[in-house]
Amino acid sequence: MSASESNLFPLVGLQAVANAHNEWVAVTLHGPQPSTAPLMAALAAADVYAFLAPLDCIIPLADPHDVDEALLAQLAPRRTIFRLPASFAGDQQIQKKCQQWRDAGYRIILDGPGAGPVTAAQVEARALAIDAAGELPGLYQLLPLPGPHLAYNIGDAQRLAALHELGVSWFAGDYALHHARQQSEPEDATSRKRLLALLGLLARDADAHELEVPLKQDPALSYHLLKLVNSAAFGFTAPITSFSQAITLLGRRQLQRWLQLLLYARQQDDGKIHALLPLAAVRAAQMEALCQLRGGDRDAQDLAFMAGVFSLLDILLGMSMPDIIASLNLAPAVSAALLERSGELGTLLALVESTAPPPEGLQRAGIDGETYWRSLLQAYQWAIQVSRNL
Repeated sequence: MSASESNLFPLVGLQAVANAHNEWVAVTLHGPQPSTAPLMAALAAADVYAFLAPLDCIIPLADPHDVDEALLAQLAPRRTIFRLPASFAGDQQIQKKCQQWRDAGYRIILDGPGAGPVTAAQVEARALAIDAAGELPGLYQLLPLPGPHLAYNIGDAQRLAALHELGVSWFAGDYALHHARQQSEPEDATSRKRLLALLGLLARDADAHELEVPLKQDPALSYHLLKLVNSAAFGFTAPITSFSQAITLLGRRQLQRWLQLLLYARQQDDGKIHALLPLAAVRAAQMEALCQLRGGDRDAQDLAFMAGVFSLLDILLGMSMPDIIASLNLAPAVSAALLERSGELGTLLALVESTAPPPEGLQRAGIDGETYWRSLLQAYQWAIQVSRNL
C-alpha cells in the first residue's frame, strides 16, 4: 500500500451506537471528508463486517450521488444503514437510488433539517437521525415512522433522558464520559475498593489463598468472575465452580486483565450495563494492539492495556486521577501516561482517546494509517465480545 493510500485511514473513525440498556447495536463509520475515497480504502483493507459482527454499520452520506457500484461492492446490504441528509429527499435521482438500495436490503435513516414522515417516505426511510446538539424534533415527526430512531452528538445524561422520552432508541455521543454518580452507588464503591485491593495482591504475586479472600467478601464480584470464566469466551468444557479453579485456569495475567475490566461491570439498579465498560475495553485493547505492532514485549503490552483500561477510572469513581494514582502501585510509565499523557504510553493513550485522530497524532506515535485502522477494528471486536460476557 502506498503512503498516500495509507494516509487516508486516519480520516475514518468508528463510533458505537447503544440502545437504552447501554448495549451496542451499531457502529457509525465517519470522517471529516465528504469524499467516499477514505471509506472505500478502509473497507478494502479489512473485513470490517467480520470485525464488527453482529453490529450494523451506519454510513453517513455527505452526498449520496457519490455512492457507486464500487462502494456498494464493499458493503454487506443486510448490515448497512445509510444516514441520508434530508436535503436530498426531493432529488428524483436519489429517490430512485434509495428504492434500489431498499430492494437490495440496505436501510435508510433520514438526517437533518426537514426530516420527517413526508420526506422519509420519499426516500424509503423508516427512521430519523437527530443531531442532539441542536433543536429536538417533535413527537409528530417520529411517531409515524417505525424506527429505530437514532440520536448522535449526545453530550450528557440529561440530553439522553430527553431523547429517550421522545421515543429515540439508538444513542451515540460522549454522554458516558460525563457520568454523574448516583446515590445508589456506595455499595459499588466498596466493591471496587475490593477489586483494587485484589489487583494490588496480584501485582505483588500473592498466593491463591490470599486472592480468594476479597472474592469471598463480595458476592456480586464472585458472581461476575464465575460467570465470566464459564462463558463461551473461554470455552472450558467443565463448569468452573470455585475461585481456586478460576485463578488456576485463567492464569494470573488473564485474571488481572479481567479484574481491571470488572471495575466497570457493575450493573445499575435498572439492569443496564455501565456505559463506560465497552469504552474501557476498546481503549485497553487498542493500546495493547498498538504496543504489540510497535514491537513491545508481553510486559509492555500489559502496561499498555492497563493504561487504557484505567484511563476512565476518574469518571467511573468520581475521583481525580492524581488521587486514584496515589492509591495504586502503578508502574511509572502508566502513571505518567494517565496523569500527563507523557512518554510512549501517554502518546498512545492520547491517540486512542480521539474519535478520529489527526495525521500529526499518528506521526508522533510512529503509526501509519492502516496500522491504526486495523488496531481499531481489533479493539472494537474484542470490546463487543467483552460486553456480552461481563
